[in-house]
Amino acid sequence: MFKHILVPTDGTDLSKKAIDGAIDLARTVGARVTAYACLPQYPYSPYADVVIELPGDFQTRSEREARLHLQEVEEAAHSVGVTCDSCTSVHPSPYLGIIEAAENCGCDVIFMASHGRRGLGSLLIGSETQRVLTHTKIPVIVYR
Repeated sequence: MFKHILVPTDGTDLSKKAIDGAIDLARTVGARVTAYACLPQYPYSPYADVVIELPGDFQTRSEREARLHLQEVEEAAHSVGVTCDSCTSVHPSPYLGIIEAAENCGCDVIFMASHGRRGLGSLLIGSETQRVLTHTKIPVIVYR
């Protein structure tokens, strides 16, 4: 069975439900968990006329928000005796960060929420979960 589960989180309610499912699975099979948060790239061009937030401020805020999401996972895991680490990285597309984190951490499964766009929007754009499913060789559990 699985020994190391990657759990991506973005702080949404669906993500939190998936975290609970991943931790329950980890506790049941004796696996450990790595929580992951993908930090966004600085979204403003250096050639823009208006800068809403300085790059350093943007990075600090993004890291602080990610740390809060990761801390929730760590606390939930530790409260039921599941070993949990966490990591972050910056990527233009979260699915790339998720796959890279799973590979770098030696995870044997990615446990994700099934969320994102529905209808025509999902056909045209697709969700991060769909992208992970189509671009990784690591098994993915999609939690609903």
